[in-house]
Amino acid sequence: MSLPPEALRYDVTPLGLHYTLSHFDIPALKPSHRLTVEGSVGRPRAFQVQELRALGEKTLRVTMECAGNGRAGMAPRYPSMPWTFGAVSTAEWTGVPLQALLDLARPASTAVEIAFHGADAGFDSGVEHRFARSLRMDEAADDVLVAWAMNGQPLAPQHGAPLRLVVPGWFGMASVKWLERIEVLERSFDGYQQLVGYRYKKQSGEKGAPVTHMKVKSLIVPPGIADWYTRRRLVERGSIEVEGRAWSGAGAAIARVEFGVDGAWRDAEVERQGARFAWQRWRAKWEAQPGEHELACRATDAGGALQPLEPDWNIGGMGNNAVQRLPVTVR
Repeated sequence: MSLPPEALRYDVTPLGLHYTLSHFDIPALKPSHRLTVEGSVGRPRAFQVQELRALGEKTLRVTMECAGNGRAGMAPRYPSMPWTFGAVSTAEWTGVPLQALLDLARPASTAVEIAFHGADAGFDSGVEHRFARSLRMDEAADDVLVAWAMNGQPLAPQHGAPLRLVVPGWFGMASVKWLERIEVLERSFDGYQQLVGYRYKKQSGEKGAPVTHMKVKSLIVPPGIADWYTRRRLVERGSIEVEGRAWSGAGAAIARVEFGVDGAWRDAEVERQGARFAWQRWRAKWEAQPGEHELACRATDAGGALQPLEPDWNIGGMGNNAVQRLPVTVR
């Protein structure tokens, strides 16, 4: 399910509007489901949800974006979910810090990675597997959560109930749903979705670079009203406040958003970063004159990363953070 673009107006995306994507079927896990922590650890453990709650909880507001968001804007397009701009949302996730579980399990000093195994299983490119991803030991910081609640409510089945990983600042594939096993490794994880499924590749057969943190990006809350078939926007002439959202990866704040009308750019007003891993609102005034126009927005983060004007094409259609262009008719 895609986030409707008008839902960008919410600081926290309502539960029923948060985007969803599942690689395989949604598994039916029992209330007695247990999460195991195993591998190269001194004390292997297994936890039910209530036992995790007893370890203490933390709530983080996190913007999560699918790595394939914007795939529809790449040509030729990989034959997967044809996302335009709606595979992004923001929620308040509640769970236990991953580090608390690791402290109890006591990873070996020789551990290098942690693999996270979901309960969802199927085939991808002819390879049968359960969805799994990994993080290096130094990436498994306090901000990584094993979550059981979303916006104050227990996780819904499509969002990973009863437990899921939430990795702030990363594309959504890192936040493994239906979490059933945490495996501490003394080697690099060789799962399909780690080595094959999420890589930036320019041609078949190459290894490619791994997909990790989200890229700097901004979107517009569509002004006016929509034409039913084309979804083109229609607005009345006069002074209009245009707003949107901007975000980046790894907790980087948005330093600047430029608002464009027919190729002419000017600075928008950007709200200060609140929650470190959540999007920021931007606003700009537009004196709309009758005719056909193109609106656009372009963000720059605190590290200097700037949205490109055109997509950086790759085979899988991953990580497209090119400038959004929105056609508008002013009446």
